[in-house]
Amino acid sequence: MVVNCEHVWREVSNYLDGEADAELRAAIEEHLRGCKHCTAVVDGMRNVVQLYGDERMMEVPLGFSRRLHQRLEGDMSRSRRTFLGWVVAAAASILVGGGIEVARSSVFSRPGLRSEHARTSNRVPPDMMVIVADDGKTFHVAGCPFIHDKTRLRTIPAHQAEQEGFAPCVRCMKKYLDTTASSGPNPRKDQLAVENPIRS
Repeated sequence: MVVNCEHVWREVSNYLDGEADAELRAAIEEHLRGCKHCTAVVDGMRNVVQLYGDERMMEVPLGFSRRLHQRLEGDMSRSRRTFLGWVVAAAASILVGGGIEVARSSVFSRPGLRSEHARTSNRVPPDMMVIVADDGKTFHVAGCPFIHDKTRLRTIPAHQAEQEGFAPCVRCMKKYLDTTASSGPNPRKDQLAVENPIRS
């Protein structure tokens, strides 16, 4: 099977989710070896998926609101500036208020965690062996494609990882974190994630 750029773009989501059949996956990988443009599209989409699924709050840089306001003033007419100024101020207020509320929530307030954005769980089996990186903030199951620093890894029990301040990975440990899910863990999806990890 031979695919062109349009076919890759149409199937990029299925490819990244591991839902493309073996023949299509092989054809896309062959195309990516020779097409820098499609490789950039797939890498960019992979980054967007990882960032969107990260579930961490992003802080805007210091002075961002002032610079944004100045930029809008320079680009807009006077009547639109006034209206958009109020809209931007309201949006900024909502973002700041929401950020403060999230920071106060109990999900992020456990003392001793390496990340203020970590999610804890009492459902992770304490004797389960997990993977940690000494300079990381999360612990993972073996084979998790979201382990960042693969050079300094060690395997320890989950209870020791939590004692050292590591938090469970929100992707590979999701079945232990998601208390609102009604259907429970999906073993087929977990197996697919191990068989077809997203490589960066």
